[in-house]
Amino acid sequence: MGQTFYKGMHASSQPPVYIDLFAGCGGISLGLYNAGWKGLFAIEKSPMAFSTLKHNLIEKKNHFDWPSWLSVSEHDITDVLETFEKELKKLQGKVDLVVGGPPCQGFSLAGRRNENDERNTLAKSYVTFVKLVKPRMVFFENVRGFTIGFKRQSKRGKAYSEYIEKELRKLGYNVKSDIVDFSEFGIPQRRKRFILVGMRDGDPEQYFKKIVEIKKAFLEGKKLPETVSLYEALSDLEQKHGERQSSESPRFKEGNYGEAESDYQKWMRRETIGKFPDSHRFARHNKKTVERWIDVLANCPKDVLLSNEWKYKFGLKKKSITPLDCKSSCPTLTTLPDDYIHYSEPRILTVREYARIQSFPDWYEFKDKYTTGGKLRKLEVPRYTQVGNAVPPLFAELSGEVFKAIM
Repeated sequence: MGQTFYKGMHASSQPPVYIDLFAGCGGISLGLYNAGWKGLFAIEKSPMAFSTLKHNLIEKKNHFDWPSWLSVSEHDITDVLETFEKELKKLQGKVDLVVGGPPCQGFSLAGRRNENDERNTLAKSYVTFVKLVKPRMVFFENVRGFTIGFKRQSKRGKAYSEYIEKELRKLGYNVKSDIVDFSEFGIPQRRKRFILVGMRDGDPEQYFKKIVEIKKAFLEGKKLPETVSLYEALSDLEQKHGERQSSESPRFKEGNYGEAESDYQKWMRRETIGKFPDSHRFARHNKKTVERWIDVLANCPKDVLLSNEWKYKFGLKKKSITPLDCKSSCPTLTTLPDDYIHYSEPRILTVREYARIQSFPDWYEFKDKYTTGGKLRKLEVPRYTQVGNAVPPLFAELSGEVFKAIM
């Protein structure tokens, strides 16, 4: 089990128990595992994302006390609510925390906001689940757009965040929400997210105060700084350290490790199995693309979206491209790897570099396809999407410590 920052905060000798909804590849669950929590089960619809969570946290770490009535596989939350209502009600009084963030594509300010996206209704499924299980606390994460109502003609409707808060209050929870920037908590990414905390007893305001109060000691305990640049996060993964034929994809090359140059890299490489980084497969850019990226890195401003003028100059039609800056943190990662150009090499980022930016340690292995396209983008959750959608485990671990402290 991961080392815990707070010792003996839980009243009993047993670790506190949680359930992870819309679990994805396991970002929140990994953080809670490291903070000394025990998972009961996780619900994730995608077989691709669930295969990653299962490999790392179920098979490697035996982190969940999975109930016999639920198969250890991917599940749609709607089916679970309909099929296992009786079993969920029996969990009342046994669950300390329910965590999760429903899929956010319909709310995202970075994408095409769509009020009719069927995934938006999953926020209601979250509330129904909480109503049945009645955990002591709830943790809800989503994009900033979750707090902004959809436009209807000239007016703006109510935000889904208001609906969630209202419904949780009806269920007897004290509720507090805020926008949190993960880059202020040791993560090399300016990722701002809507966080909501609900408590049956106690003041959820404590959570938002304590994540700030204890973050310095929490990070110092791991020898980590409060802010991390991309160079500090990724320099040991640069292509210049050498490459070899990919063990998974024979037509591709994978990168080698260089020397760990920062405390962040050393921390990420703890418990690493084998001498090569997992999921560190380089894209096969054609010669013209490589030459274009060399010109962009040499001439364009870093850490900002390329302007229309620059895109026209280099013949780029893609809507969103950002050349990264080694001295800065990363803008919010999306699920599209060609939204970014590596800070010093003419290429997009690898899945492992994505994972580093999201604070997944290198021992955490990603499963299934690397990427997908076309109509399959709505159906499949390949590795880049798994990582891009995750809650950073380092922030989830800090949250787990805070929840233990205020229970």
